[in-house]
Amino acid sequence: MRRVSLILLGVVFILSSCVTINIYFPAAAVEKAADRIVEEVWGEKGQGPKKKKEEQIGPRSFLRNGAALILAILGPAEAYAEAPDINISTPAIRAIKDSIKRRAGKIKPYLDSGNVGIARDGLLVIRSLEGLSLKEKAVLRRLVKAENEDREALYREIAKANNFPPDRVEDIKRIFAKSWKEKARKGWWIQSEDGRWYRK
Repeated sequence: MRRVSLILLGVVFILSSCVTINIYFPAAAVEKAADRIVEEVWGEKGQGPKKKKEEQIGPRSFLRNGAALILAILGPAEAYAEAPDINISTPAIRAIKDSIKRRAGKIKPYLDSGNVGIARDGLLVIRSLEGLSLKEKAVLRRLVKAENEDREALYREIAKANNFPPDRVEDIKRIFAKSWKEKARKGWWIQSEDGRWYRK
């Protein structure tokens, strides 16, 4: 009897540990916010793969629903609730989004031509200066530098606005990187996780 109690206590501890992680960093909400911001600043709907709206019934959904039931019984209500929205409307975040949006029209031609690509971390990289005048090269370098600085500042401000610990900025950056790549136009250069470049 005592052994069963210890095993049950261990299961409760493990489940509550997993719940704590999800409460403090709502990855699904950050992903939703990232998609919305990328679409907003680039001024167009993404061209990435569509997400399924309906959940299919199967062994995985049964396990997921079973886990939710266990958490409902053992864990706090916030743990199994739908992913909350996060704050992406502070004055600092709005200012950064506006800056990225104003710059988008100047950067897109360089993305279209292949001079610039989207690196695996979601930042922009100058891939080639071929065919550009000295003035265009200087302009491009300034644009890419300013864009990358704004993106990094955006991730820090999102973490700050939502009281995420500083080490979560990298998680936000990783989630945004996925959105920048998924919502890139056809023909833009993207760097895969293994470092290879390909045209979308």
